[in-house]
Amino acid sequence: MDIKKRIEELREKINYHSIRYYVYDAPEISDFEYDALFDELKKLEEEHPEFDSPTSPTKRVGGAVLDKFEKITHRNRMGSLDDIFDFDAVRNFVADMIAQGADSFSVEPKIDGLSVCLHYENGSFTQGATRGDGFIGENVTENLKTVGSVPLKLTEDVPLLEVRGEVYMPKKSFEELNEEREITGEPLFANPRNAAAGSLRQFDSRITAKRKLDIFVFNVQEADGVSFATHTGSLEAMSRLGFRVIPFIKEAHTAGEVTEHINAIGEKRAELPYDIDGVVIKVNDLSLRPKIGENSGRPKWAVAYKFPPEAKLTKLTDITVQVGRTGVLTPLAVLEPVRLAGTTVRAATLHNIDFIKAKDIRIGDTVEVSKAGDIIPEVCRVELSKRPADAVPYEMPAVCPSCGEPVVKDDEAAVRCTNSSCPAQLERNLVHFASRDAMNIDGCGPAIVKLLIGQGLIKDAADIYKLKAEDVAGLDRMGEKSAENLIQAIENSKKAGLDRLIYALGIRNIGAKAASALASHFGDIEALFTAGQEELCSIPDFGAVMAEYTINFFSHPQTRRLIDELTAAGVVTKYEKTAVSDAFAGLTFVLTGTLPTMTREQAEAMITERGGKASSSVSKNTSYVLAGEKAGSKLTKAQALGVPVIDEAEFLGMCGM
Repeated sequence: MDIKKRIEELREKINYHSIRYYVYDAPEISDFEYDALFDELKKLEEEHPEFDSPTSPTKRVGGAVLDKFEKITHRNRMGSLDDIFDFDAVRNFVADMIAQGADSFSVEPKIDGLSVCLHYENGSFTQGATRGDGFIGENVTENLKTVGSVPLKLTEDVPLLEVRGEVYMPKKSFEELNEEREITGEPLFANPRNAAAGSLRQFDSRITAKRKLDIFVFNVQEADGVSFATHTGSLEAMSRLGFRVIPFIKEAHTAGEVTEHINAIGEKRAELPYDIDGVVIKVNDLSLRPKIGENSGRPKWAVAYKFPPEAKLTKLTDITVQVGRTGVLTPLAVLEPVRLAGTTVRAATLHNIDFIKAKDIRIGDTVEVSKAGDIIPEVCRVELSKRPADAVPYEMPAVCPSCGEPVVKDDEAAVRCTNSSCPAQLERNLVHFASRDAMNIDGCGPAIVKLLIGQGLIKDAADIYKLKAEDVAGLDRMGEKSAENLIQAIENSKKAGLDRLIYALGIRNIGAKAASALASHFGDIEALFTAGQEELCSIPDFGAVMAEYTINFFSHPQTRRLIDELTAAGVVTKYEKTAVSDAFAGLTFVLTGTLPTMTREQAEAMITERGGKASSSVSKNTSYVLAGEKAGSKLTKAQALGVPVIDEAEFLGMCGM
């Protein structure tokens, strides 16, 4: 048998059937037959590495592990679109474009994912990158190879082609991923978009391969060897080349036809297997685009109509109460499941008793639920016409539902359990103590903490450092190897640093930024036991309320005992400055919105490690605003003041990553 010829035959067959399956949803062979072809190819390639190819279908399983992502300067700028929010703006845009010569428009769903560009030479996929700041992105080629709908070899050997697409995570894959993370005690992703962004930016492509990402191509950036006159025509050509192109695209000629298709897409929104957050309207004639031009990187020939926040009616079947790590009792609405903004919502926070009374929310009510920023479920209003006759005003419990001790209402409208031994507080305190931004004890998530408490193995944070592998090996979901890994993670956490330790202690009103300021100022946790109001208030951005809570915490005898035990266990309680560089010396950053792959605390730590300052408010002295998804008024103010706005990718580039 001619091995090289057989390998080439297998690659051609697998690529053909991959396109039939992923692009056209019309498979011609069974999964079993496909797997047989794939396994044969994989075995032959392993036995004959001299015939290796970067575009082989076997590259989809992942394997490359990177230290960091290489930066790529885009051949063609990847701009963003201006948003519009009502049909008057749609009609104005259409009228303006018609006045400039447009006679047709493409109207297509706006997939809620992560924008990337794919580069092909002679029909082979050579490079893929994230959008980044539009000029510079990150090389995620190996990760994009794991996405089944990214063709590694086109159906024609086009000399040069660059397309832009949106990588997304299907709703079903998102729900399965979060179910797995919940079981293993890992933080849940807020929505499919964040999950897709985090999955595509994994340094280990094998992790990306498991995340079941998908892609829709929506624009041709550059082409040599293939031509077309219209945008809709270009997407038809891309489909023939093997790309999965944006669905439900329609060519329209009038504002009425445009708005009609926007409504049609909106009606399909809830049924689609992926999230969309709007509709994109583009001038269809490609020759007109250069003439119409751009405005600061935003094309004038296209706009994004954004859907209003999705809201639905459902029944509030109960109100339960959760006890937080600071003792606050938070009422939670239990809802009949309703699909909303990409996820199934079964509960929504009711904040506090004042919120409940202001909206007159009662058990049994039919309520309108939406998602703040398409992330956090909230009850907007009560449908009074559907209120049951026996519904009564809700009252917060007089005793803590966890420990049975009396509760008190403080001056912040919060009802609080003051029992420091409350089991609910203990569990959440320890989960917080072990969390990634605190002591970072990998494998010590909510499920494990609950088991450890239930078995009487831990009663406070110090007990974590007394655990032995044999103590936890017999717990549910814990074997010998998992137990050893947990003990090693606990050992590693001893060197987390004073700033993380202070944050891990869960002092009320003291977040990661304040904890870092305390560690830097005092240098040793012992100094905090004698710190006074005046000295604490002298720390920049450290107010009187924060000082009061800090003094109260370190005045308790149980705090003294806890710190003594942690010190005896070898936990580092002295501050060691971990400056990476002085790249941000003299610079002030303000963060707003949700970043794709890191928490706000992590970003702030990276800023301070490089000599910069993280501030909470935008002013003319702000150097940069780091904006994530659903950025709010801080972004608006930054734009008004002319403060440079950067995204996560550009920020990481500034950090040298």
